[in-house]
Amino acid sequence: YACVSFMDAQVGVLLDALDRQKLWDDTIVVLVSDNGIQRGEHGLWRKNVLFEESTRVPLLMATPGLKQPGVATGSFVELVDIYPTLLDLTRLPLPQGLEGASLVPLLQDPSRTVKTAVFTVTHRGRQLGRSIRTERYRFTRWRPDAAELYDLEVDPREYRNLARDPQFAKVAEEMEARLVAGYAGAAAVGH
Repeated sequence: YACVSFMDAQVGVLLDALDRQKLWDDTIVVLVSDNGIQRGEHGLWRKNVLFEESTRVPLLMATPGLKQPGVATGSFVELVDIYPTLLDLTRLPLPQGLEGASLVPLLQDPSRTVKTAVFTVTHRGRQLGRSIRTERYRFTRWRPDAAELYDLEVDPREYRNLARDPQFAKVAEEMEARLVAGYAGAAAVGH
């Protein structure tokens, strides 16, 4: 709590300086944090976990000309979206092959959608874990014989792994295919 309180005070110092020096008309502010840590959820006390509690991070953006400042979006966003967003806001060319998407459409209209899924990658020692999160499901692959599938509508805390449930075999197969397809397959149509 002391760290959060200290950071809150420092952000206040920054925002006060922007007010005092009247810099809001030509300043972009991005506030982002590290990912969370499991603090007993799922019996874990660690990072490098691919559950919802530890994959979410705060991301706040302020830019000149916001039509709806202070309005949150329900759209999926990822940290890889920060770079293309800053390039877009500063009217610099976007290099080919970026995995992120510009969030400018969301800054203009928070009700829009820029992607249909988000991805998280982590490691535990030499073991790589990759996860895809859609509106309804999270699918995680740790190794060929270790998968996790959670239905977030009925199990938002991710306690019941459905990866080996025959009723969810098709969902697991589709989610794995989307995980393999990666970012290109997650872009929202017509964003």
